[in-house]
Amino acid sequence: MVYTIKSGKRVEFIDITDLVHQSLRESRVSHGVVNVFVPHTTAGATVNENSDPNVVEDMINWLGRLVPVSEEFRHFEGNSDAHIKATLVGSSVNIPFSDSELNLGVWQAVYFCEFDGPRKRNVVISVIG
Repeated sequence: MVYTIKSGKRVEFIDITDLVHQSLRESRVSHGVVNVFVPHTTAGATVNENSDPNVVEDMINWLGRLVPVSEEFRHFEGNSDAHIKATLVGSSVNIPFSDSELNLGVWQAVYFCEFDGPRKRNVVISVIG
């Protein structure tokens, strides 16, 4: 299933756990793995804490410190930092599920990671039983 995500900021983590749950419910598969894939070179996907919003803010801030926007990059679009951040985070995650429930930890959520927004993006969610 392909979903459209609209980011509102240049760098933003958007909780898409509900979309993953929706895909799983619609699949009617009870055991397997869900793959979340982001088909963009300046965005990614990750699983991390959803209880304390400071965790996401820390991740965004430290990725920005690790790979700041710089005029030294040679890429003509000026978004090389976004490409590097997307490579560090990765373009996909796999989440096992059983009895039609995601096997996420208590504090975990699935995030779409925008590094070059705001934009309209796609997320591909595949349920493999």
